[in-house]
Amino acid sequence: MAEQDDAQERTERPSPKRLQDAREKGQIARSRELSTLFVLFGGVATLHLSGNHLLTGIDHIMRTSFTLERADVFSTRVLPTRFLEGVIDALFALAPLLAMAMVIAIAAPLALGGWNLSPEALLPKFERLDPIKGLGRVLGVRGLVEMLKALAKFVLILVFAVIALRSERDAILALGRSDVVTSLGATAEILFFVFVVASLATVIIALIDVPFQLWDHTKKLRMSRQDMKDENKETDGSPEMKGRVRSMQHEIARRRMMEEVPKADVIVTNPEHYAVALRFDPATMRVPVVVAKGVEQVAANIRSVAGLHGITIMSAPPLARALYYTTKLNHEIPAGLYLAVARVLAYVFQLRAGAAAIAPPDDLPIPAELAH
Repeated sequence: MAEQDDAQERTERPSPKRLQDAREKGQIARSRELSTLFVLFGGVATLHLSGNHLLTGIDHIMRTSFTLERADVFSTRVLPTRFLEGVIDALFALAPLLAMAMVIAIAAPLALGGWNLSPEALLPKFERLDPIKGLGRVLGVRGLVEMLKALAKFVLILVFAVIALRSERDAILALGRSDVVTSLGATAEILFFVFVVASLATVIIALIDVPFQLWDHTKKLRMSRQDMKDENKETDGSPEMKGRVRSMQHEIARRRMMEEVPKADVIVTNPEHYAVALRFDPATMRVPVVVAKGVEQVAANIRSVAGLHGITIMSAPPLARALYYTTKLNHEIPAGLYLAVARVLAYVFQLRAGAAAIAPPDDLPIPAELAH
């Protein structure tokens, strides 16, 4: 019951990862009927193109193999030699057909599923040797379905072949009134026609089997919602782990940011809630850059590090908020804040130059669209 319930819950389409895992195990959609279709029609095309070569080869085999002297019949050396020559001639006559069949058999999988070499699928599985399970597969529902499919294919091909033979009834009856050479040629034409018509039955079979195999393959790999959750955890990690990773990333970013504070030229504060560290080197920079910023505890840490390294801390609440909300770390300040920041930096550079009793700038111009 649990297995049935689990199977009923598998309503989600397989994910790309599940499809890839199945492919690595050798589980891909395959249609033997489609491969058979390609092989048969490849054989038909080859027979049409190389029919004369095949007939010439058969004629040569018949003449050389059955034209024997009386003494040769009783020779223990001639007959094996003739037999070997006949086999070689037969292989040469059938070479185009065999080569085409081999090429098509190798290329046919590209039409559905593609080539797939799976080492895992090549490993021996001893559970397949269990006769009880093997009998269950044969006598089970799937075995019954396969048997019905084979029977239906046989009946369909037989119907097509009978129709083809009935259409050639007059030509078949005329064979008895023809000479041997003419009869052999006509027989070859009739057999070729019957073969082509019977092969057409495989088109119908393939048109049914290919969609069925795709549907069946997808059905076997369907996932339940729990499967999808487990896969997401396996792929992306659990929410707790992701939260821990994000926390570590933020901590590393904060440490790197605090390492930049001693390089700043001024710390603009709110004064308690916001702190933004600015750096400007006229020789290498075109515009001042925000190298650190934070609120509450982070702002307090920035002020503390700045105090230890003698960095000027200046209270300018509107400018601190504007810088905090409009400028990312390690980015240049917006053009609208150039004038306000320039006045702050001018004040800081004057302090460094030893100017005394300089009042910090007030009423810094903050554009309305940048104010927060």
